[in-house]
Amino acid sequence: MRRPLALLAAALLTGALAVPATAADGDGKFTIRDPRITESSGLAASHRHPGIYWTHNDSDDGAYLYAVDSRTGETVATITMTGVGSPRDVEAIAIGPDDRIWVGDIGDNLGGTWPHVWLYRLPEPKTLRDQSIRATQYVVKYSDGARDAESLVVHPKTGRVYIVDKNEQGGHLYEGPADLSPGGTNVFRPVAAVPDLEATDATLSPDGEHLVVRSYFGAVAYDWNGGRIKKKERLGVPFLGQGESVTYTADGSKLMFGAEGADSPVEPQDAPAGSESSSGKGTSASPEGGAGGGGLSGDLRSGAIAAGVALVVVLGLRRLRRRG
Repeated sequence: MRRPLALLAAALLTGALAVPATAADGDGKFTIRDPRITESSGLAASHRHPGIYWTHNDSDDGAYLYAVDSRTGETVATITMTGVGSPRDVEAIAIGPDDRIWVGDIGDNLGGTWPHVWLYRLPEPKTLRDQSIRATQYVVKYSDGARDAESLVVHPKTGRVYIVDKNEQGGHLYEGPADLSPGGTNVFRPVAAVPDLEATDATLSPDGEHLVVRSYFGAVAYDWNGGRIKKKERLGVPFLGQGESVTYTADGSKLMFGAEGADSPVEPQDAPAGSESSSGKGTSASPEGGAGGGGLSGDLRSGAIAAGVALVVVLGLRRLRRRG
């Protein structure tokens, strides 16, 4: 999704400063090699196939999902969803109980004016091969009016679906009905504020106890608390460009951060302390209000690093101007 130039410049600068030293260790890092995937806007770790991540393009691609092997970066299966019409703005993907893939056609490039958006649900295939799978389509409305959103999570135990809307001033976590109806309208209602964060994706830990919401600028970890989330800490995120996606690994030990663009990188970071199967090796997060602001160390204040960051911003602005 195209962003205002000033916002992307700020995102480049903030993201570069927030990169923790541990993000460069290369453990689990991969690059999405498929030339068809140029706007990877969501990630979900496979439940059935270790090392596989599901992703999709932003708008204008069609009803396709891609299974990417993190060991090679290559697409090993392409799923064509049937029974869903023509998607408008697919922005998120998650996997819930019973290995069901949920896809969020929830973006709204018109600034939150569409009268409804859609969710699609389909089984994760047992065999990784190119195939068509029929999906169930759900109509979604918000109780307080239309809005743009790019973040979808499904509770791993209850199967309840949640959406975080996207707003520069901060948004809300919206809770769907306990059982979604494919034959009617499903009204999502706000249950908790997600302040000071323009959410571009979100993910729940495999045990359902922790939520991470990311933006172009960083990320925030919350205790799930039955959906009445409580903020734990602010997280640094690796600088990847236009940061659009995040998912827990299948074992919950790491977060995988992704971005839009051709040959887009995906990089891991240790999951926040307390997440299921966390390795305990430490994370890039700093406690809220603590010194360092999301993993920024004193080393990054050197003149050489500052010059490097400035160069990245300048080059990024030139590239964006050429695209415009």
